[in-house]
Amino acid sequence: MYGDLPYDCDMVASRKSDRLDLRLTPEQKHEIEAAAAISGRSITDFSVSVLVEHAEDTIRREREIAMSDKSFAAFSAVLDRPARSVAGLADLLARPSVFVD
Repeated sequence: MYGDLPYDCDMVASRKSDRLDLRLTPEQKHEIEAAAAISGRSITDFSVSVLVEHAEDTIRREREIAMSDKSFAAFSAVLDRPARSVAGLADLLARPSVFVD
């Protein structure tokens, strides 16, 4: 029947309203068009997916902490130590804030 959709409204992709304009050399444009055609996707779909994937990878690498097993063991040992008292910290935290709401 008309109006009965075979899917939930939550499954509908969010409306795409933002734009990103790029300047390319003819060679770059040709490469992107060829890659999109080979993968059977539109230039927009191909470009957005590649850009988002690369952006997510860049952000993940920036936020990721990598260290050797020896360094991680030393780091873990420091974290596992009991907390120690820092002179004046209790007094500092008891003072009124210098920041005004």
